[in-house]
Amino acid sequence: MKRSFWAILLTLGACTSAQINQTLNQVSKAAGTEKALTTAEVGDGLKEALTSGIAKGADQLSATDGYFKNPEIKIPFPPDIKKVEDKLRQIGMDKQVDNFIMTLNRGAEDAAKEAKPIFVNAIKQMTIEDAWGILNGDVNAATSYLERTTSPQLKEKFKPVIQNSLDKVGAAKYYTDLVNTYNKIPFVEKVNPDLNDYATNLAMKGLFLQIAKEEKKIRQDPAARTTDLLVKVFSQAK
Repeated sequence: MKRSFWAILLTLGACTSAQINQTLNQVSKAAGTEKALTTAEVGDGLKEALTSGIAKGADQLSATDGYFKNPEIKIPFPPDIKKVEDKLRQIGMDKQVDNFIMTLNRGAEDAAKEAKPIFVNAIKQMTIEDAWGILNGDVNAATSYLERTTSPQLKEKFKPVIQNSLDKVGAAKYYTDLVNTYNKIPFVEKVNPDLNDYATNLAMKGLFLQIAKEEKKIRQDPAARTTDLLVKVFSQAK
């Protein structure tokens, strides 16, 4: 029954909520035993899964070393001014450069604490048609949808949080001191890139990566479905 149920789901992406419910009721009656999902259950289940993934992802990243000791998302010295890092290390400023990189990641960790409500509010705007498309999608369909539809707005709201976090942990001061030191070196080309924009982009990228991991767990691992609704929605998404 599940295989035939899933075959029907593949045709539902462009349907209205009423059409989806009608089709699901027909499938349920034909099966005679297994109750089909309602549009409300799919919508609530997907929102619950995304909210759960965001909560876990944000909590993990906001902990000390959430970014700094995670090689997948650790924020390095800005690559477009890698020459600054190389030159400063050449003149014996390894400790200062390392401290800057650490505080840069501390800023991202601090900002991750503020990200959760921004993402959760975006999830509330998801339509039922969006939810069905996500249910039928690949292992990171929900995360991709969230990233695709909210990134501009999230960045606008996230940048001041990042800036405050960078100031709070001293990353901005470290950066200013390092760049000023570099710019005083004779015959070098002066630099002054936007640290906030750089840190914001990578902090958001790391957060989406972590959310995608949590989404994949919920889709593939029954033990990660911590509520009856998640069990019902994702057990039929096969």
